[in-house]
Amino acid sequence: MHAFDVLGDPVRRRILELLADGEHASGAIVAVVQAEFGITQAAVSQHLKVLRESGFANVRIDGPRRIYTIDAKPLAEVDAWLSHFRGFWIHRLEALATEVARGKRTRGEGPDDPMNGP
Repeated sequence: MHAFDVLGDPVRRRILELLADGEHASGAIVAVVQAEFGITQAAVSQHLKVLRESGFANVRIDGPRRIYTIDAKPLAEVDAWLSHFRGFWIHRLEALATEVARGKRTRGEGPDDPMNGP
């Protein structure tokens, strides 16, 4: 399965978000995903299987539990592919930051302005 097919599913993206924070037992993943997406334990297990088989997640057995961790290699490959396109939005974001700063100067806002927060 292609990386973007794997990442195209919101349930699998959510599981990867959970794993990005550290390892999780399958039961904990199931609990979060069931609560957020309203799918069965079997459906969550199928998503975990896709993540394992596509190389996005690793599993180890710890007694009766299956502990999942993220495997960053496929994500690095996606990032490398996306790097070809970053120029399309980076320059626009830099231009937006310049315009925001220019607008603050025009309105007299600065780092000491209480409206800018801490």
